[in-house]
Amino acid sequence: MTSISHIVLELAREKGHPLGDRGHGYHLYLPLDDDGLIDKDAFPAAKPYTRVRRFRPGQDEAHGQIVHGPGGHYHFRYGEGGDRVEEAGYRLETERFVPGEYVSVREDDGVLHTFQVISVKREI
Repeated sequence: MTSISHIVLELAREKGHPLGDRGHGYHLYLPLDDDGLIDKDAFPAAKPYTRVRRFRPGQDEAHGQIVHGPGGHYHFRYGEGGDRVEEAGYRLETERFVPGEYVSVREDDGVLHTFQVISVKREI
């Protein structure tokens, strides 16, 4: 069984959020290597366990899957068929998921937002 890490991301400082926003972020469940990078070799076996939960102020949580797409990029997929929504992680395949680091996600509003890695905990 591949090890899965629970990663918490929160919106970092940006225009309109000078202190960031603890109520806007993601819970990611991914296989990570010892350097905190997504373990691309373990990802296929871990795929049934990879998932995302998005939280935002005033909205219900969105639950979805993390998919490895064309060009080696990772996407967050919510819903099915015509209701499917995707968000693109910006270079997640090269980002380190360690507390204090930053990663970017192009959300469903089409805007690229930066998130800080708040915590990483091995689940399985």
